Amino acid sequence: MARTGRPKAELILTEEERDQLSRWTRRRKSSQALALRSRIVLACAEGMAIKDVATQLGCSAPTVTKWRSRFVEHRLDGLSDDPRPGRPATITTEQVEDIVVATLESTPENATHWSRSKMAERAGLSKSTVGRIWKAFSLTPHRTDGFKLSNDPFFVEKVYDIVGPVPEPARIRGGPQCGGNPRSRPCQDHNRPSR
Repeated sequence: MARTGRPKAELILTEEERDQLSRWTRRRKSSQALALRSRIVLACAEGMAIKDVATQLGCSAPTVTKWRSRFVEHRLDGLSDDPRPGRPATITTEQVEDIVVATLESTPENATHWSRSKMAERAGLSKSTVGRIWKAFSLTPHRTDGFKLSNDPFFVEKVYDIVGPVPEPARIRGGPQCGGNPRSRPCQDHNRPSR
């Protein structure tokens, strides 16, 4: 019976290539992807059919075809990963660390917490980048667990203007009260003997 389909390029390994591929399959520090690719090439070099290699190694036939043809074209260099699409990262880990530490351990001048724009201005990055970093580390500087006192120098005067003078508890409706509500019943005087 005649073979159908496109003829495969011949795959012949040199001794150095065979040794290197064998080392990649056995080495603990190799990535598992590189080890699988090495096993694919070694099996194909023994003359196995693509479907048989795929079945034996637990991968698909297109995967076997891809790595076999990449090896035939580029030899050992063809088994390494291609560069990923898209722009490479331009933010360093030092910049990320600086933003996280500054968010957690400091506050901007004349403010109680960092905003995206203030942090972006300080770090020299965009507001969206600062937001992505905060989201990755689950940082919410606008939400605090405890009470933060304003660092406004006129804070006390402003509170006094809004709330007014707070009367002494003894002057509210004739004596000390139980609880903070002025309408609550008067507290019992514990110094007086009970009836």
